[in-house]
Amino acid sequence: MGIPLELSSLSCGLRIIQAKNIEFIKTTGNLFVRYYLSAGDSKKIRLNTREISTKSDHIWNESISLECNGSDSFVRETVVFELRWRNTVPVFGRIGGSQLLGRVEVPWKEVLESPNMELDKWVTMVPRSTSGRAIEGVKPPKLQISIKVGVQAEVGIEKRRQRRTKKWDECGCEDGHGYGCTCSDYEIFALAALLEAL
Repeated sequence: MGIPLELSSLSCGLRIIQAKNIEFIKTTGNLFVRYYLSAGDSKKIRLNTREISTKSDHIWNESISLECNGSDSFVRETVVFELRWRNTVPVFGRIGGSQLLGRVEVPWKEVLESPNMELDKWVTMVPRSTSGRAIEGVKPPKLQISIKVGVQAEVGIEKRRQRRTKKWDECGCEDGHGYGCTCSDYEIFALAALLEAL
């Protein structure tokens, strides 16, 4: 890669394209993909794609881009993808929670070691039925994903740090209250709120 990960800022692009082998779902409802990204200190951010009908072609084609710090711990982390189903028929006037259909983890190390740090592939999920039990004799669901990582130049990182220092106090937030929050905290919360609104 050239630049040590612990000194780098990484741009990460994640695209959830489509699913297949989900014919075992016999009921109506909606499908969506829930995925978890590491936020450091053993924290995870949970994001959901939009919900699509089980009767549709199972294509999301949704992308997200974010900037993250490259570190040794980042290389040990994974992106967790869950294919989920939600019944759209209200029970007692409410739509219920979702149920896990399949799950898979993709290590960031696999992305970083792939050509051009790009991973475009179908991942096979560990299947679960809508009742929560493993399904026997059924093809496991697959999810087509694309993950790309780019290393940003150290010069750009230093310029951003200088800009932040000139505008904000030592805690790194706009409010200037010194409670230890960081700009990345606000970016993550804003990103999660935006995706939930979609």
